[in-house]
Amino acid sequence: MNDLTMTMDDVDRRILNALQLDASHTNAELAELVHVSAPTCLRRVKALTVAGVIARQVAIVAPDKVGARLSAIVEITLDVQAAERMADFEALVAAEAAVLQCYRVAPGPDFVLIVQVADMPAYHALAHRLFATHANVRNVKTYFSTFRSKFETRIAV
Repeated sequence: MNDLTMTMDDVDRRILNALQLDASHTNAELAELVHVSAPTCLRRVKALTVAGVIARQVAIVAPDKVGARLSAIVEITLDVQAAERMADFEALVAAEAAVLQCYRVAPGPDFVLIVQVADMPAYHALAHRLFATHANVRNVKTYFSTFRSKFETRIAV
């Protein structure tokens, strides 16, 4: 556990909540939102970033606006679960832009992937690249999203 996590105060939490809702605020705007001075706000954001609490700031893109209309949740079971073979598979999927998230899970499959692609042919191409040609993949089970009722990146702090 990060030491800063244990010593965060209400100001840090307000900053984190405000940034999770909209990270595009200027420092002055953020300071006003969380009711601190601009220098204090800047110092706190830098400290949270250095400590790794703020991992990065990104723009969230609407998948359908950029042609990535198909979401899939993919369960992967490997034939051999040795640490090196698991790491090899993780490296393979990490290099694939369409794989948004990769989790090692237990019990059940070895991995769960969140994938975003243009359409079914794009998914088939990805499945061929990652699963069909990978000798250590024993089983693949894919769920295709028909409707996304919630998508959130915010973590309660």
